[in-house]
Amino acid sequence: MIIPVRCFTCGKLIADKWEEFARRVRAGEDAGWVLDSLGIKRYCCRRMFLSHVEIIDEVLKFFEEAYRRRAARPY
Repeated sequence: MIIPVRCFTCGKLIADKWEEFARRVRAGEDAGWVLDSLGIKRYCCRRMFLSHVEIIDEVLKFFEEAYRRRAARPY
């Protein structure tokens, strides 16, 4: 799933901060500190970051398997 461009509640632009947030959290920084340093103060915007789930990697696994099965068909 792609992060929404704007917060659903207040309309603040948030998508431009997603990659920085994800990179720093993966590096081991505390999510709360990262959000504070990026200027995400409202709880509605913080919710958008903390509840977001990257499911594209999971969906891609099923697509690749279906592609392999189609390619293995003899006809």
